[in-house]
Amino acid sequence: MHPQAALHGAGRTLPVLAPCVHYAGKERYLRKALALQNQRGPIFDIAADCEDGAPVGGEHAHAQMVARLIMSDDNRHQRIGVRTHGVRDATWRHELEVLVCQAGDRLAFLTVPKSESTAEVEAYLDGVMLAVARSGVGREIPVSVLIETPGAVHDAWSIAALPGVVSLDFGTLDFVSAHHGAIPVSAMESPGQFDHALLRRAKAETTAAALAHGIVATHGVSMALHDADAVHADARRARDEFGFLRMWSIHPDQITPIVSAMEPAHDAIMEAASVLFAAQAANWGPIAAGNKMHDRASYRYYWSVLQRAHAAGAALPAHAQGWFTAPSDAWPSKSAVIGLDQAGMTS
Repeated sequence: MHPQAALHGAGRTLPVLAPCVHYAGKERYLRKALALQNQRGPIFDIAADCEDGAPVGGEHAHAQMVARLIMSDDNRHQRIGVRTHGVRDATWRHELEVLVCQAGDRLAFLTVPKSESTAEVEAYLDGVMLAVARSGVGREIPVSVLIETPGAVHDAWSIAALPGVVSLDFGTLDFVSAHHGAIPVSAMESPGQFDHALLRRAKAETTAAALAHGIVATHGVSMALHDADAVHADARRARDEFGFLRMWSIHPDQITPIVSAMEPAHDAIMEAASVLFAAQAANWGPIAAGNKMHDRASYRYYWSVLQRAHAAGAALPAHAQGWFTAPSDAWPSKSAVIGLDQAGMTS
């Protein structure tokens, strides 16, 4: 039996997403990102920026350009999403109408910034549903929510629980700015962004809320544009210390170190594959391997390791590679990926 079938149940689920999401605004940068994605495969998503990336007064034309790119033949992997303006800006509804009407069938996700409360995220989700209904798009368009204000951190748990939300993205720079100088500018980059008490608290709250509700927590940018070692170190701290499973890139040079830092180590991949292969042979009952006892609790963990490795494009043993099919054209919803029926776990 396939691990997904053997370990599936009524427990919480977690989308398996690419470990990196690359942000770009200008058309030439987006086309460069598309070319790189087609070369490397969908180990990173692309987020077209219609907020900070759009020229003032040119939002309509910018959204139309993004929609054309999403619908183009260059979008081979169907993994381009869009960050629109937030609900406090007058342009957000119009952007949704353009993007959903012209590219809704292939729009991977939407990202809403600058939210101050659960109510604002609910208003955005309602706007997305309305645009989908008006356009006749026959699919759910997932939404990631930027957590970059004190109010959003306060409401992170209720935001994570909203249907249609698949990730919470922590925005370090705006979060620091929102504190009116109480947090020093040094906290916008490392090591301050990981060491300052208010940043640590906010990041931990974001990841705890996301994971408790079966969605992914995404870390914000690294300010080290061309220093691969520094970017790798930032991504590794985000993953190991705070539980982020995905991270923003703002320059193509950052993509490789982020993916490398987020993917499981080779030894962890081999151990996971070995344990799950033995478990499959035992029809998913308890086994002893490496002088350790394993049951469905550890199987679920090891399956998540392989899912993350596959999403990052890491090499897998042949028998483990066979468990994976071609990537889906759609961003997984909360109910589309592996869960574990707690009642079926062996104690």
